[in-house]
Amino acid sequence: MDEIRLYNSTAERETYENMAALYAIVMSLEYLERAFARDSVSASEYTAECNKLLLQHKSVSQMIGHEDLKTFSSKYKLNCPAANRRLEVGIPSTIEHGNSSGSSGNNAKYVAKTVQDFITIMDALNMEMRSVDKLHPLLTDLLQSINAAAFLPADFKWKTSFRDWLIALNKMKASDELDDNQVRQLLFEVEQAYSDFKNILESNE
Repeated sequence: MDEIRLYNSTAERETYENMAALYAIVMSLEYLERAFARDSVSASEYTAECNKLLLQHKSVSQMIGHEDLKTFSSKYKLNCPAANRRLEVGIPSTIEHGNSSGSSGNNAKYVAKTVQDFITIMDALNMEMRSVDKLHPLLTDLLQSINAAAFLPADFKWKTSFRDWLIALNKMKASDELDDNQVRQLLFEVEQAYSDFKNILESNE
C-alpha cells in the first residue's frame, strides 16, 4: 500500500507539525484542568504548568495563524470544554479566582503589593501605554494581588471587571493596542477599584 503524504513541501510539513503540537497543547490543558479540579495537582504546580501551556498555545497559534478556538476544536473533534474556557480567559484558575490554599491576608506585605500593582497600571495608562503585551501582565498581577487580599469581600465587583478585561485582551494580538475610549474606561475602572480598595482597607483597621 502506498504511503499517503499529508504534505508536499517543507513548509506544509512544518504547518502540520505545528497543528499537531497545538492539538497536544489543548489536550494537555484539558487534562491539567481536570486534574486540578480533582485536587490531583497542587495549586503551585497547576499555575506553573498552566502558564506554560497558555504561552505555548499563543506562540504556536501565531506561527500557524489558525482559526478561532471554537472552529479549531470543532474541525478536529476536540471535546475540551475546560481547556477552551481556560484559553478564553488566558490566565490560570488560581489567578482568575484566587488560591484559597495560599498565604494571603491584610498584612503589610500583601497590602503593599496590591497598592504597588494599582499604581503601576495607573501610571502605565496615564503614560499612554496601551499595547496588549504591556497591559496584560500588569492587569494579571493586579487581579492576583486583589485575590490574595483576604480582607476584601469575595464579591468585590472589580474582580469580575478585571477578569473581563483580561478575556478581552487575550482575544487580541500582542501587538494590538487599546483605543482612546478603551484606555479611558480601563483607567476609570482601575481608579474606582483603587478607591474602593482603600476604603475597605481603612474600615478594617
